[in-house]
Amino acid sequence: MAEKKINEPIIPAPGNEDFFLNAEIPEELPLLPLRDTVLFPSVIMPIAVGRPKSVEAVKKAFEDQSYIGVVTQVKSDIEDPDFDDLFPVGTAARIIKLIQTGENEYNAIIQGVRRFKLEEIIQKEPYLKGKVTLLKDIYDHQNPELAARMLVIKDTLRELLELLPPKLSEALSAFIDTIDSPLLLINMIASHLDIPLQEKIRILSENDYVKKADLLVKQLIAQKQVLKIKQEIQEKVSSELEKQQRQFVLQQQLKSIQEELGMESGDPEIQRLKEKAEKKKLPEHVKKAFERELQRLRRMHPAMPEYSVILSYLELLLDLPWNEYSEDNYDLERARKILDRDHYDLNKVKRRILEHLAVLKLKKDMKAPILLFVGPPGVGKTSLGKSIAEALGRKFVRMSLGGLHDEAEIRGHRRTYIGAMPGRIIQLIRKAGTANPVFMLDEIDKIGRDFRGDPAAALLEVLDPEQNSHFYDNYLELEFDLSKVLFIATANTTATIHPALLDRMEVIYIGGYSTEQKIEIAKRHLLPKIIKEHGLDPSLIKLTTPALRYIIERYTRESGVRNLEKQLAAIVRFRAAQVARGEEFKPTITKKDIRKILGPEKFEMSLAEQIQTPGVSVGLAWTPFGGDILFVEVALYQGRGKLILTGSLGDVMRESATTALSWLRAHSEEFGIDPEVFYYWDVHLHVPEGAIPKDGPSAGIAILTALTSAFTQRKVKHNLAMTGEITLRGKVLPVGGIREKLLAAHRAGITDVILPEKNKKDLEELDEEEKKAIQELELHFVDNMKDVLKLALEKKPVEKPIDLKEPIRKLKEERRLFWMPPGHSN
Repeated sequence: MAEKKINEPIIPAPGNEDFFLNAEIPEELPLLPLRDTVLFPSVIMPIAVGRPKSVEAVKKAFEDQSYIGVVTQVKSDIEDPDFDDLFPVGTAARIIKLIQTGENEYNAIIQGVRRFKLEEIIQKEPYLKGKVTLLKDIYDHQNPELAARMLVIKDTLRELLELLPPKLSEALSAFIDTIDSPLLLINMIASHLDIPLQEKIRILSENDYVKKADLLVKQLIAQKQVLKIKQEIQEKVSSELEKQQRQFVLQQQLKSIQEELGMESGDPEIQRLKEKAEKKKLPEHVKKAFERELQRLRRMHPAMPEYSVILSYLELLLDLPWNEYSEDNYDLERARKILDRDHYDLNKVKRRILEHLAVLKLKKDMKAPILLFVGPPGVGKTSLGKSIAEALGRKFVRMSLGGLHDEAEIRGHRRTYIGAMPGRIIQLIRKAGTANPVFMLDEIDKIGRDFRGDPAAALLEVLDPEQNSHFYDNYLELEFDLSKVLFIATANTTATIHPALLDRMEVIYIGGYSTEQKIEIAKRHLLPKIIKEHGLDPSLIKLTTPALRYIIERYTRESGVRNLEKQLAAIVRFRAAQVARGEEFKPTITKKDIRKILGPEKFEMSLAEQIQTPGVSVGLAWTPFGGDILFVEVALYQGRGKLILTGSLGDVMRESATTALSWLRAHSEEFGIDPEVFYYWDVHLHVPEGAIPKDGPSAGIAILTALTSAFTQRKVKHNLAMTGEITLRGKVLPVGGIREKLLAAHRAGITDVILPEKNKKDLEELDEEEKKAIQELELHFVDNMKDVLKLALEKKPVEKPIDLKEPIRKLKEERRLFWMPPGHSN
């Protein structure tokens, strides 16, 4: 049991000041540490004693009728304090009475006598004992300065009494006017005052009673200010509560009177909501929920926090388009013209939209499909959604899902939370004003997930035609029909989309554009739009087809047209600046003008210069941003037959390299390669642009071609690219992304392309524009690696080939009779 103060200090009768100033105190005292309590001279205080050492100290002092040293702990949580755990200034006290309250538990009534400074602890068992030095008080009760401070203390104390609780006020008022002794009054008030422990120790430590009185006055004034502010706050809160209660009672009485007279509520907000609800055709379950919440609102005071929450909820119910649909325009010819006007090509997408419109014309209540447009950036996926909405005669809303992590963004928050809101699905339906808009879910492949939930899982209900007629939003707490909404999602790749989510959508791939298609898009859409945005007269700028081709081939290399749009904008800005400066110019933009505006050419059309040495081949790759070309480089140097792979290659691509080298070693003699050379030459295979991760099996034949080229010293033919997976038997397997790869080859100036035989069927899926674009390419279809190498490699080695047999000859010249390839042993 800890030593603690069990009630307020007892007010002593006026005593002899001289006793408290000059009492003889021994130099060594048993010590009684107190927690959160300071004992002042002349003050009588009851203390509960329970710690074993403290009990022994109190019993010893009481039996010997001697003094005990009362000191205060610095920290109250220390059970067995030492010298450093105690404040240095304490009070010698006498024990007036000691009462045993339990086994090893006592109540002691003690009175402080004189102050001392604790010099050291000289004994720790069975109780603490310390060596002390008495402190000399500077005190003169006739000192006029002290008398003046006494008046200030009493006046301040009277003001404070008016703010204190009655219990404490009565205790102090009994002696404030009767005690004339500054010593007794100062010590008693300091003991009673609710101030920090450090401040009490500071008052106790002060020797001069005039300064001690100043410290006390400062604390009294601060206490008075705190209590005064507290009282003002209580009065203000009480007044506001009374006012609210009075208004509430009056409102309830007014409502009763209005109901008796058959009158409606006078709250203008409620009247407005009721009138708005009467004009809307709400479903029965929504009407019941509205009436229930409106009744709750009627019973609430407008100042209550929940009033605004219910009001916002009711406004949402009335703003949502329950059974409100825009009328579809079934004119197929008009829809086709709008789609053709806004987007060039994209025939597959346009055909699917027109088919949906045709079925709607025949069957009005058909559920809307869930479409997913997959393709590289800049091919018009997002803008296509706006055109579809216009073609159908529907409203268009767009929701970006990129970086979305919180499931509540889809389903909403429950209304129990502060700041709760409906999910963005419901918010955008509210914004659209109809229950059948075209709803674009942009960048669905970039949804994230964390501790707040998985938004992709929440979208499963939204994008399921069998479930979304009963979509449940946590904030709305009612089912909403999304089955008539035409959802269109966009993505750059399907690899990162949740499989269950992908299964619910109809995937439409939108590939990159050929050069011819980009020229048409620039003429029909990009250039007119940019000229209009810059406020330029169309007659002041003309870009011919060769100029557009030059920009596309030498300044952009992309699947879409986003970068092309930026380059055209730079040219239009240049012409706008010329017009603003009043310069003379010819409307037609020449190649010279283009180089002046856009700078040096950024891309080379031909790859011939990049394949001048053996060991380099060109592969075709598919990326989320369209097709691309990649170089495979092989370097040989004398070593011990190691294979080194660099260029941020993934596991599948590394396995393709190992497979290619194994096949080449197994068939080396067919290509005139001495099998022994593999033991004396290390192979370093590198795919440039090492900062970009690369993976997949489609570079298999390009890797094998580069390896064979390096070991035979026969160069790969100029302007030749290839794609295909290889097996250990030398078979060439089909790969994906043929459309994108062929367009990438066309953009890069490739003339010949080697493809797997089984990919021939993929050419049937190309539309007429795409077939026209790749007519310049000569396609070679193969099913084994020997055919690939016949097509890819020059017939003769280079003029100065590397002598791969040189290390072998050197060893034989050194007459190693028992020569054996490294790594072999007998």
